[in-house]
Amino acid sequence: MDPYGWLQIAIFVGLIVAATKPMGIYLSRILDPDAQTFLSPLISPVERLFYRLFGLKRREEQGWRAYLFSLLVFSCLSMIFSYLIMRLQHLLPLNPQGFGPVNPDLSFNTAASFTTNTNWQNYSGESTMSYFSQMVALTFHNFVSAACGIAVSAALVRGIARQRSRTVGNFWVDLVRINLYLLLPLSLVFAVFLVSQGVVQNFKPYVVSQLAEPANHSVLQEADTGNERGGARSDTLMTDRKVRIQTIVQGPVASQVAIKMLGTNGGGYTNANAAHPYENPTPLSNFVQIFSIFLIPAGLTYYLGLALKNRRHGWAIFTTMLVLFLAGLIVCWFEEVSGNPRMHEIGVSAAPGNMEGKEVRFGIFGSALFATVTTDASCGAVNSMHDSFTPLGGLVPLVNIQLGEVIFGGVGSGLYGMLAFVILAIFLAGLMVGRTPEYCGKKIEAYDVKMCAFVVLVSIFAILGFAAFGAVTKWGTRALGNAGPHGLTEIIYAFSSAAGNNGSAFAGLSGNTVWYNVTLGIAMLCGRFLVMVPVMALSGNLAAKRLVPVSPGSFPAWGFLFVVLVAGTVLIVGALTFLPALALGPIVEQFLTNASSSLY
Repeated sequence: MDPYGWLQIAIFVGLIVAATKPMGIYLSRILDPDAQTFLSPLISPVERLFYRLFGLKRREEQGWRAYLFSLLVFSCLSMIFSYLIMRLQHLLPLNPQGFGPVNPDLSFNTAASFTTNTNWQNYSGESTMSYFSQMVALTFHNFVSAACGIAVSAALVRGIARQRSRTVGNFWVDLVRINLYLLLPLSLVFAVFLVSQGVVQNFKPYVVSQLAEPANHSVLQEADTGNERGGARSDTLMTDRKVRIQTIVQGPVASQVAIKMLGTNGGGYTNANAAHPYENPTPLSNFVQIFSIFLIPAGLTYYLGLALKNRRHGWAIFTTMLVLFLAGLIVCWFEEVSGNPRMHEIGVSAAPGNMEGKEVRFGIFGSALFATVTTDASCGAVNSMHDSFTPLGGLVPLVNIQLGEVIFGGVGSGLYGMLAFVILAIFLAGLMVGRTPEYCGKKIEAYDVKMCAFVVLVSIFAILGFAAFGAVTKWGTRALGNAGPHGLTEIIYAFSSAAGNNGSAFAGLSGNTVWYNVTLGIAMLCGRFLVMVPVMALSGNLAAKRLVPVSPGSFPAWGFLFVVLVAGTVLIVGALTFLPALALGPIVEQFLTNASSSLY
C-alpha cells in the first residue's frame, strides 16, 4: 500500500467533495421546472419543442400512481424498441461488419439489461452489435434509464419535502429536463475529453492489420469431429492455430463511454470494457472515468439537503456513503497488494501483489479503486477482471452490490435506496426510545416502514432465490469456469449484479445460455421496477402527510450518531442476509488459499 495510492485517494475524495455542492445546486435547478440554468437560453427552445410535440404542460403535475404508470409504460415500450432493433439489426443501416440478428434470448437479456440501467452483457460488443444497435438500442437507454433513476429519486425527495400534497412532480417533464440539461451536455464535454485521450469516435469499418510476427492461438477442438467449440467440455482437445492478422475495432466509442460512466450504466463498447485501450487509453482517462461515476450520485445528496432545507442532513448522507466507500476500498486494495500467499510456497515473491487480470498501466491500486467505485455506484464498467481478484479482494465488490447499491449507488437509485435505509434506521431508533419516529418533520408509520422493507427485500429474494436455483441445476453449473467455492461465488455474483442493477461480472461464468439470459433478465427487471413501486408509494404517502414541529424528542438526522446508525443499519442488514452465502463462497476460498499445500 504505497504512498502514491494514498495520494490518489486524497485527490479523488477531495475532488468528489468539491464537486458535490455545485452539482447539487445545478440538480436542484434542473429538477425545478420553473428554475433557469446557465444553459436555459440555448436549451429552452428545444425543451418547449418537446412539450409541444408530446402535449405536455410544464407545470402540470402527477400523483405517485400516475408518475409510476408513466415510467413503467415508457420503460416497457423502450425495452420492446431495443429488442426489435437487435433482432432486425441485419436489415438496419450502420452495420459495416455485416452482423446478423441477435438471438432472441440474448436480445431479451440485453434489452432488459439496458432498460434497467444494469448493462449486463452476455456478448462481446465488437463482434455482436452493429453501430446502429450500439447507438440507438443501447446508448439511447444509457440516457433514459439514468434519467428515470434520477426522476424517481426526485419524486421521493419531493414527497419528503412537501406537506399535504397529492402530487410528486411530472415524470415526462423530469425526463426531458434531466436529459437536455444534465446528461446530454455533460456527455458531450466528456466525450470530447475522451477523444483527446485517444478514444475512437468514427463510423469506419473495422481495420484488418497484418501482424509483423504470426502468433500461435490455442483453440478448443471437438475430439471426434474436429469442429471448433466455444467452451470447455470433456470431449474437447486443444489445438494451435497460427494467427497472421488482427481485426481492430472502430466505431462511435467515445460517445458511448461518456454516458456509460456519467449515467452509471457501465455497458462496454468492447468485451474488455474499460480495460480496452480504445475505451480507456490513459491513466488520466481512467481517473476521470472513475470520478465521473460518483459525480451525479454525490451531487444528489446535496440536492436532498437543499430540497429539505437541511444541508447538514445532505452532508450526513454523503458522509455515510463516503465512509462505507473508503472502508471497502482499503480492504480491497490491501488484499490485492498482499497477493496470493500460495505463491510463496513455490518460491515466487508476492511483492508486486496480485496482478492477474489487471492492466499493468493501471496497476493494483487503479484496479482496486475502479472495482470499488463501479460496484458502489451500480456501474458495471470494469478495468480489471473481478474473477481474478483474491478471494477477499473479490468479496468487496460483491458485498458492495449486496448492500443494495446505496454507497453513492446508481444515479438516483443510490439515493432512494439509501433513504429507505435511513427511514428504517430512524424507525429502529424510535423503537429504542419508545416514541413515534420522525424524519424531517414527517411521522414514520407502519405503511412507510413496510414500503422500505419491501425495497430491501426485493433484491434479497432476487439474488438468493435465483442463485440457489442456478447452484442446484445443471444449466447453472454447466456454465461455470471454476468448481468449488469460487464457482459458487461466480453464480452469486452474477445474480447479485443483475438484481442490484450493477452489470459487472465474475467473468468465469459463461452466461450466454438460454437459461441464464432469461433468469438474469428477470432478476434485472425485478431489481429495478419492483423496487421503484414501493419507492413511489412511499413518496406519495409522505407527500400527503403534514409536517410536525421539531421537538426535544426528535432524532436529529445529522451528526456522528446519525451516520453511525445509518451505516450500521446498512451493514447489519447485509451481514445478516448474505453472510451464510458469502461464507460458502469467498470466505471459505480464502481459508483454502491460506491453507498449507499438504491439504491438497
